[in-house]
Amino acid sequence: MVNPLKVAFYTLGCKLNFAETSAIEQLFIDAGFQKVDFRQGTDVYVINTCSVTASADKKCRNIISRANRLSPNAYIAVIGCYSQLKPGEIAGMPGVDLVLGSEEKFRILELAGEFRKKSRPAICSGEIEPYPKFYPSYSVSGRTRAFLKIQDGCDYFCTYCVIPHARGRSRSASLGEILEQAGKIAGSGVKEVVLTGVNIGDFGKPNSSNLLQLLQQLDKHTDIERFRLSSIEPDLLSDDIIALVAASQKFAPHFHLPLQSGCDRILKEMNRKYCRSLFSDRAEKIRKEIPIAGIGADVITGFPGETERDFEETCDFLAGTDIGYLHVFSYSDRDSTLASGLPGKVSPEEKMHRSRILHKLSEDKLRNFQKRCSGQVHRVLFESFDNKERISGFTGNYLKVEAPRDENLINRLVDVELTGIGEDGRLRGTVKKYDNKLFRKSIV
Repeated sequence: MVNPLKVAFYTLGCKLNFAETSAIEQLFIDAGFQKVDFRQGTDVYVINTCSVTASADKKCRNIISRANRLSPNAYIAVIGCYSQLKPGEIAGMPGVDLVLGSEEKFRILELAGEFRKKSRPAICSGEIEPYPKFYPSYSVSGRTRAFLKIQDGCDYFCTYCVIPHARGRSRSASLGEILEQAGKIAGSGVKEVVLTGVNIGDFGKPNSSNLLQLLQQLDKHTDIERFRLSSIEPDLLSDDIIALVAASQKFAPHFHLPLQSGCDRILKEMNRKYCRSLFSDRAEKIRKEIPIAGIGADVITGFPGETERDFEETCDFLAGTDIGYLHVFSYSDRDSTLASGLPGKVSPEEKMHRSRILHKLSEDKLRNFQKRCSGQVHRVLFESFDNKERISGFTGNYLKVEAPRDENLINRLVDVELTGIGEDGRLRGTVKKYDNKLFRKSIV
């Protein structure tokens, strides 16, 4: 009997990439491959790439080099966004055998053939069609959480972003397809599903449906205990969606809104579809409907032409807005984007300085939000053991909580009283008495 070929996967970038890697993994398993850990010796490596920043490209190159060191004779296939945008650059790296773009990656078994090392790598990375095919995908992260892809591509064409060039225009699965996949995930025992995509607020194209309709269907017709929205554009977050989350027993009270800048002039240069007053309105509406909601924001610092005054305007706006944390990114030029040709480049040293200020602001906001929630009872999904003494998980409003270790709590949604912040800055909690068969609903 011939031993099956071993395959190992590595995913860089967003939750959407993790969902798609999982779908590709299943193709290999169905074809008889044996999946192994990336750190083990293997016959085939599949590296799913990101290209949203220059550092993402660098990470990919490092992973390719690492694969070469771990298994010098392994067949290396590099797929995804970086492969779509710069296939020749990847093909020039030692050890690479196959480069597949965004559309071709789902045909990897067909295009790789017998997975034999090549003297010259094959490149299959064509132009993105205006409306490419939608490939349903989901991934289960450990035993507790799944990422469910509901949408792909983007029509916004922000001046700094390569995603429309790497993934094409916005398109979605149908309502029926998403409900079917959610049913499969529910059958696996996973307690939380994160709805993910490039621009999930744009869900429905070209199927004449919308995100609100999808959320209503998932809320009524699935056995998933908790749903969580991934990042959603402020201009696509409607009052009706906020109201649904506020009333739902399933949807986590957590919203992550890409702000990018608190300066209207910079937002216009970025070709964002809103001004900062709309962001404020959305944050205020969420806070009014769900007082203890978790609200996060993406911020880019060092965009071309961002002056010190523009940056201070962003900091002042964020300081005065009731949100709980920031994801901070330093701008980097991306080929094929309008921003890469703009004047007024900000130096790396200044970008690093501004980034440190924003990270400190984020830490302060998170600490204040932790204090606000201390003393309350929240429902926590426990996921992992941080050490021999503690177990950790997340509340619905996305606060990480540690509690005394209890083996029975993994993949359980239980009520936890948030007792305060430890000297290490971590939020502590005490698990309320629970029944293995029944868990009552708390305020979150």
